[in-house]
Amino acid sequence: MKKILLVILLFTAANINHSFANSGNGTSPLLSSYYELKNALVGSNQQLAEQKAAELTATVPSLNISGLAGDELKTVKDLQIKLSADAKAIAGAKDLVTQRNAFSSLSFSVYALAKVIKLSDQTFYYDFCPMKKSYWLSSEAAIKNPYFGNQMLTCGAVKDTINP
Repeated sequence: MKKILLVILLFTAANINHSFANSGNGTSPLLSSYYELKNALVGSNQQLAEQKAAELTATVPSLNISGLAGDELKTVKDLQIKLSADAKAIAGAKDLVTQRNAFSSLSFSVYALAKVIKLSDQTFYYDFCPMKKSYWLSSEAAIKNPYFGNQMLTCGAVKDTINP
């Protein structure tokens, strides 16, 4: 009986962390790449955003979706397709306006993914830009707006807190 309980406990623990491979800071590679892309847009660095979007594209297939079934699995697979398309659009864009427009869609998809699977062992935030009417995710509560960079760096508000 103890062996069965131990196996069940180990299986449950494995499924709790099924969504990401620990990157050292308890954040999935996808979310880490997303943050790097967001920071490039905050800094209005189009070339770095292009590079970080390409890196994010490479992390999308690395999501560990074993243990998911039914509607959750379908949702995650659909989001992976959308995430890849949005990241590729950002990587292929040649100006910040186009990158930031695609980033809005990407951010919505990452948020939707975070509602289905665990992306981090750490709290993160879903922020809103009232001027752009768009959202983004951040590892910190302080607002650093990726849609306007230095022009409106602190414009926005935290709309949701995602706890581990």
